[in-house]
Amino acid sequence: MNWITLLLILVSVCMSACAQILLKVGMTPSGNGPDATLMATALRVLLNPWVIGGLGLYFLGAVVWLSVLSRVEVSYAYPFVGLGFIATMILGTIFLGEHVGPIRVVGSLLIVSGIVLVARS
Repeated sequence: MNWITLLLILVSVCMSACAQILLKVGMTPSGNGPDATLMATALRVLLNPWVIGGLGLYFLGAVVWLSVLSRVEVSYAYPFVGLGFIATMILGTIFLGEHVGPIRVVGSLLIVSGIVLVARS
């Protein structure tokens, strides 16, 4: 794998992780009361700029991912998607103040270990 393909993989994964954060921000208390209708709630969500941004970023990340898939085998590229779990956890901690306990850290290290093994194969 060349450095351009690796860069495309990392860009796609980072875009997906950032999209998760935007979607979370967009879905955090949107002011819907228990009496809000499904249509009103759906409209409020779909018009939320954070949600629109998150969906747009997902779309762009998918376009980049298509470029990756045109260059390498899917069985080689897909394990790198696991980096998205790590990136999302880090971004959630930094931007959303989410707590990351020791079990999550150990699980994340296991994911990274697996990615390293796949990348070296």
